[in-house]
Amino acid sequence: MRKTILFIAFAAIALVLAACGGANEGSDSDGGTPDEITIGYFPNINHVAGMVAEEKDLYSKNFPDGTTVNYQYFPDGSSFMTALAAGEIEGGLVGPGPAMNHFTSGSKVNVVAGGSTGGTVIMANSDSDIETPEDLAGKTFISPKVGCTHDVQFETLMSEEYNMTSDRTGGEMKHVTGEPATYHSMFESGKVDAATVPEPWASVIEEEGSGKVLIDSPDVAYGETLPAAVFVTSQDLVDTNPELVQKIVDGHKQATEFIEENPEEAKTIASEKIEEITGQALSASVIDRAWERINFTYEVDSSVLQDFADSSFELEFLKERPNLDGLVNSSFIESEVAEASVSK
Repeated sequence: MRKTILFIAFAAIALVLAACGGANEGSDSDGGTPDEITIGYFPNINHVAGMVAEEKDLYSKNFPDGTTVNYQYFPDGSSFMTALAAGEIEGGLVGPGPAMNHFTSGSKVNVVAGGSTGGTVIMANSDSDIETPEDLAGKTFISPKVGCTHDVQFETLMSEEYNMTSDRTGGEMKHVTGEPATYHSMFESGKVDAATVPEPWASVIEEEGSGKVLIDSPDVAYGETLPAAVFVTSQDLVDTNPELVQKIVDGHKQATEFIEENPEEAKTIASEKIEEITGQALSASVIDRAWERINFTYEVDSSVLQDFADSSFELEFLKERPNLDGLVNSSFIESEVAEASVSK
């Protein structure tokens, strides 16, 4: 596997895609199907449903002939939510943290389906003397963003189980941020001691040998119940065009069912799409290891999201205790999915 992570190239791709025409061109605000639909997702294992839907053209199968479905790839939740608010995408997969943060700040966003659960791993630098979570006192850890899903999972665990917090609140651990694709090199250079890592990057680090698993996915806070990805759209689209939202969610559900029924083909699709988008080739062993830590599901439990949001408040990522009433709209996943023809 190449050790050089070409995330800069991916970021450039994302900027070019973001500069393209908005998703609302040719849309019908009074209902019906727009001429173009744009779906967003990230190039990581938790978002395989987006990759499968793109590869198998599942959204198009639910729309009238002539409807163009575009895809936009994002490096982080903030840029995704900005694109959603700007109307550049109709919806897509994002981490629950950004969705909740934007909802509590007043953005009109709905979680209309789940995407996956699991996939967050706490890792220590292989060259460090860290053997237990207690050893993290005085050490530097990295997460993708301050207050992101993986950061909250890690800091919740450390606070509740080990009475240890980050320097952001006067605690013992130094916190820095960076893209997960760079964590391998950050470990090799000795710049960080530990990381809260989403898949597939945890498995990449394991295979390269620069890091070791300190806390595996099931033992991280909310590790088996919290959505690692949720499918979101705007409240305005739900209100003005619920039929369109239903068709989009149906495509997402069909993609999730395909993953469950055809895991090996779904792995191949994920591997090829991640390499295409990021320039990073992942070995079959990395994909297999990452897959074991993730459960793909379109179901979503609003109570788990509320518990997670309460943790964000208690960790002082949020100034007020959030009320997530209205964030989750499960009516679309409860509807029967129209059977789509999926070529294998």
